[in-house]
Amino acid sequence: MKDGWNDQAALEAIERWGDRHGEDFALRLYSADLIGREPELVLHGGGNVSLKRAFRTIGGDEVDAVHVKGSGGDLARIEPGGMPALDLGGLRHLRLLNTLDDDAMVNELRRNLFDASAPMPSIETLVHAFLPHRFIDHTHAEAVLTLTNQPDGERLVREALGDRVAVLPYIVPGFELAKGVADLYRSNPAVEGVVLIKHGLVTFGDDSRISYRRHIEIVTACEKYIEQRGAGRHLTVSCEFLAGAA
Repeated sequence: MKDGWNDQAALEAIERWGDRHGEDFALRLYSADLIGREPELVLHGGGNVSLKRAFRTIGGDEVDAVHVKGSGGDLARIEPGGMPALDLGGLRHLRLLNTLDDDAMVNELRRNLFDASAPMPSIETLVHAFLPHRFIDHTHAEAVLTLTNQPDGERLVREALGDRVAVLPYIVPGFELAKGVADLYRSNPAVEGVVLIKHGLVTFGDDSRISYRRHIEIVTACEKYIEQRGAGRHLTVSCEFLAGAA
């Protein structure tokens, strides 16, 4: 897979959005667009990205926030309004719970939005909130799914990627998935990403380019493995995967 990062285009994104929204946010929008324009990453229109940074409230207080792509939004040509901000502290407090059903989780996402009129954030927002990294990219990359959707998917992923990723067995998107990803990362803090069986790939970093390039490198490694092994590129995407596509 081609690395689409271009320093001149990144600078243009900063010039377009940086004065109003900050350089990091501008680069978050830029790399989100790069991901969204690659159909073999955003299978069935899925995928989501995030950025953590300080947010100044209407009362003048500065608090930690996480911007996450809105549910159902398109990463390609994403605008600032498509990355609503949520209270990161409020979301991270949820990790202390043992269980949280989907209705309650959605209510908590809505309750922690700084702008009540903002788009509903992705159902996978807690995956982004529970991880420590400033930039996180999550896609349902075709090459990754080609491996994970096989009966021996975890073994294939290990052969293709080695120890550069952690591998999480399939969990329905929601609270349990977010806790599973965070716990797995905590036990493997040197990894560059997490492969979600039958779901996709999460990469992260402290700047936008690192997280994006890790994503491209890992997907490329899966593509090369498939080509070398002749595994084929056709796959059947499960209903469970589609449920987590936002």
